[in-house]
Amino acid sequence: MRIAKEDIDVKMEIPGAVIRQQTEFGDATGLGKISGEYFSLSAGVDTTPLFQGLDGDLCQCPHWGFILSGHLTTTDANGSQETVKANDLFYWPPGHNVMVHEDAEIVMFSPQQQHSHVINHMIEKVKI
Repeated sequence: MRIAKEDIDVKMEIPGAVIRQQTEFGDATGLGKISGEYFSLSAGVDTTPLFQGLDGDLCQCPHWGFILSGHLTTTDANGSQETVKANDLFYWPPGHNVMVHEDAEIVMFSPQQQHSHVINHMIEKVKI
């Protein structure tokens, strides 16, 4: 799921503050500890080869986050794609790959145990 900042409902607006809230933005039930992550990604990065060997050759960890800058696209197991760009909030359900089109800075929140497994898998792939 992707949503632009301008499309998020304003819940409160007072001088000096605007509060926007998107409810029903994913389900964290039973996921345990969450990690906060900041990724700097260069244009051309494609996670497809890094995820080979994971279930379905895809990242099976959900992520919630914000694109500070850049432009990237996720592709799921069915081939459906979603593009996110600067100032978008996003939710990526399990089962995705990522392609970076423009240098990107992103902040993500992920189930710590699941994403640590994926990150460790990528580290091992880079060593090969």
